[in-house]
Amino acid sequence: MKIVYWISTVALCCIMLYSAQMYVFKTEMIKGFFESFNYPTYIVVPLAIAKMLGVIAILTNKVKWMKEWAYAGFFFDLVLASLAHYYAGHPVGLSVYAIILLAVSYTVGKKVRP
Repeated sequence: MKIVYWISTVALCCIMLYSAQMYVFKTEMIKGFFESFNYPTYIVVPLAIAKMLGVIAILTNKVKWMKEWAYAGFFFDLVLASLAHYYAGHPVGLSVYAIILLAVSYTVGKKVRP
């Protein structure tokens, strides 16, 4: 169970860090995507910071309520990203796979890392 937890958690965190670095280093491109989805562009950089902080909260497991909020934030981010891509006519993206990883990481983590 620990192996499943760590594989899913590290994979989820890598996806979120990949997304965050895109938001930071390719901000104008990401703002273009946000505009095409009718999302406000001013949330790009704060969202990148929130993703990085969420990864830290999940991996360190120091403050339980913060870890719970990080999982919740990732869930909402991934669901909204999946829906935005779906309605824009894009193929199923990394966000859909990340939702599965999040579900596995969260449920198995409850048993492995209380």
